[in-house]
Amino acid sequence: MKPHPKIIGRILEGIGRSKVICVAGHVRPDGDCIGSQLGLTLALLDQGKKVVCWNEDHVPHKLAFLDPHNLIQSPSPGQRFDCVIATDSASFERLGKVGKCVQNRKLLINIDHHASNTRYGDINWISGREPSTGELIFRLLKAGGWPITPPIADCLFTAVSTDTGSFQYPSTRPSTYHVAAELVKLGANLAKICDEVYQSYPLSRVRLLKHLYNHFRLTQENQIAWLWLKKADFARTGADTSDSEGLIDHIRAIEPVVVACVFEELQPDLTRVSLRSKSARVNVSEIAGQFGGGGHHAAAGARIPGKPMAVQRRVIAAIKKALNAGRS
Repeated sequence: MKPHPKIIGRILEGIGRSKVICVAGHVRPDGDCIGSQLGLTLALLDQGKKVVCWNEDHVPHKLAFLDPHNLIQSPSPGQRFDCVIATDSASFERLGKVGKCVQNRKLLINIDHHASNTRYGDINWISGREPSTGELIFRLLKAGGWPITPPIADCLFTAVSTDTGSFQYPSTRPSTYHVAAELVKLGANLAKICDEVYQSYPLSRVRLLKHLYNHFRLTQENQIAWLWLKKADFARTGADTSDSEGLIDHIRAIEPVVVACVFEELQPDLTRVSLRSKSARVNVSEIAGQFGGGGHHAAAGARIPGKPMAVQRRVIAAIKKALNAGRS
């Protein structure tokens, strides 16, 4: 494990001065967000802090096992905090309603692994080299000498595993395996985590997957795969938005595909776009950045206002341009 940067000392010092803390996560939380939020919250509670754990959205069904005591709650206004810690959120806006409810605070700490992070905190620990925020939280707890109990290990292992695609993404580093091994040694229940996260999909998600295979499209000599998810598709399948998490990987995995794209209708004139690249030549974070979004080299997204077909044309054109530039 590399030496702990000074920034960790500043974070631990800030936490040490604080009695009332809010741990905040981004809207549409994934495994890294939920795992990081809960792992840190449990550790802070063990340190005797008064902690609330807030997210605008519900915990996805497949991650509910991590929160048996319902620690993650919807935000409520009017509370005062010594410290707010945002985990895995690349911008303050990504906190959604939580951001509006944490204005009365002394200190804002921003811990994240997105290179596109806007550094909105009073203290910012942004490490784009790390494949997950869960790994950063692990390093924070180790540096503080705080016990990592089996429930905390479950949370952090889930965070690390999900954001590395079960240790398959190129962002996975040797240190990631060391962290995962230590978390298993500390009590992470590997069998339960894998069963809950990867092998217990509700029927509604399978119906959504059927929709994906029936309706995805290919273009640019099969190098671009894309799919629309409309509100009607969720209603027809009985799925909710959390069921769409990871669907994009199924079209990304098609052999000739270089960039996968999912368009999701949020409102009639607002579309959520998810992008995945499996080529070092195409940085989808740069593509998302053209539309006010961001993320990582191989995984990024944006929320784009405008008529759906106009959004589709603009995004596909930007992907084609990036593919052509990558060839030269």
